[in-house]
Amino acid sequence: MNVVTTVIKSRHSVRKFKPDPVSDSIIKDALECAAQSPTAMNIQPWLFGVLKNNETLDKIAAIADHGKFIAECPLCFAVFGEKKEIYYLEDCCAATENIILALQAHGVTSCWVAGEKKAYGEQIRLMLGVPEKYSLVSLIAAGYPKEITLTGKKEMKDLIFNEKYG
Repeated sequence: MNVVTTVIKSRHSVRKFKPDPVSDSIIKDALECAAQSPTAMNIQPWLFGVLKNNETLDKIAAIADHGKFIAECPLCFAVFGEKKEIYYLEDCCAATENIILALQAHGVTSCWVAGEKKAYGEQIRLMLGVPEKYSLVSLIAAGYPKEITLTGKKEMKDLIFNEKYG
């Protein structure tokens, strides 16, 4: 294994964080990695929010149906995509994954919380003052782990086929 695959394989969703802040240099590195994500036709339809204010995090946690733990994280990224761009969802999902992996490389754990197609997406957009041309794609709760719960993954034999299924 090399360093990149080690980082990928070590990543797990974490929902319990220590209150310790994440340094600005790590946040900057994660955002730079997001900006280097693959993007259809190099459109780069993304906009990244960095959220640390406890009041903001509490409000988001209160309306995100599967993101109540956001209230306890020291940092949350909000990834928005330009709705008029045909591949904004794919591009912003790639950027989301790059943020998550960059954080993991620094020992900062995270959990991807859905934004696209969620009823609260518009509420969060308005709360953060993001222009109407953008849609919330994801939230990324992040911080140093207080607790890590590992869950098993499916076996590779159940996930792969060669040439033709069956």
